[in-house]
Amino acid sequence: MSPFPILDLETLQQWLPQALHQRYLDLVMARFGMTRRRAECFLRLWVYLLLKDQYLRHSLPQAPLKTLVFPAGWVECSCREAADVFYGDQDRGSDRSAGMMLDKLVALGLIQKQFDGNCTQIKILALPDLLTQTPVDHETVELIPDAFDPRCDAIPVANLLSINYNLLNNNTNAIPYRIANILRDWAEQYDTGMRVLRRRDNQDPVGFYILFPVVRTSEVKFFAPPSQGLHLSQATDIDPFEMAAPGDQDCRAVFVRSFVVDTQYPKEAQVVFIQDAQQTLMSMRQDFPNLMDMHTLIIHPSYAELAQALGFQKTSTDPKLPLQWMYKAVDRFLTLDIEQAIAQL
Repeated sequence: MSPFPILDLETLQQWLPQALHQRYLDLVMARFGMTRRRAECFLRLWVYLLLKDQYLRHSLPQAPLKTLVFPAGWVECSCREAADVFYGDQDRGSDRSAGMMLDKLVALGLIQKQFDGNCTQIKILALPDLLTQTPVDHETVELIPDAFDPRCDAIPVANLLSINYNLLNNNTNAIPYRIANILRDWAEQYDTGMRVLRRRDNQDPVGFYILFPVVRTSEVKFFAPPSQGLHLSQATDIDPFEMAAPGDQDCRAVFVRSFVVDTQYPKEAQVVFIQDAQQTLMSMRQDFPNLMDMHTLIIHPSYAELAQALGFQKTSTDPKLPLQWMYKAVDRFLTLDIEQAIAQL
């Protein structure tokens, strides 16, 4: 068979009409951690691999495409090919930069990449949200705070969290399987502080937080470099923080260990979810009557802005990674007008 004929970007763009291009670009852009540049590169790669896969199967459709589907499996794609697809409309763009972009798309959970000893192969992950024909109106979806269900919520929450941690590490160490098991282990110990923001229509969790009560001996870790407080994103079984047991009179600190809301949903969703965290923290005081301090580890810059709006103060930064510890007194958090605070953003 002759070499795949659709390589240059101009030819590739003829297969994807502008309206269809914009629709799928909007879907990709809605995912956490996406920039327009990353979304554009992913969409070009998706179309290229789809056409190449169908060409090799002798089933190349007529141009232009009416919709996008996922390639059937692994498709060979060198860094040279990726560079042509990503940067065909620019003077710059090396094989190395294309390889870095591929790694970023892996970290974002959009593709998988492997090298079989001869060539690089790429698989576009079959993500259902990228095939939505009628985009969901996220402004009107009803969201409700709810208890974390380790049987049903662990995997989707792990996927939600892994994207955030993979962006930090630029790798895939924070695999959802590992995170899901850690979440279930925590729920067995003390699940009161674990909550989800759930869509009422399909019960899917689109937000998650955990208020993690720590034993007295773990408090010193809040004053160490922030990178030493990471656990879900690290390939180690040793948790730097020990969870306190209900009734521990010496437990004075709670670790806001995770807080995330899918960015597709409006800011009001954060208000509802943080108000729920206030109620949860009041309930936890029945188990830990001496709770005084709240600490959180900021990984994503957008959550630093949120924490500042809520009155958290930066206590330390990390010399190696873009991380910071932030602090707020429990008493001050419980009396905070969340709606008024978030209105500043």
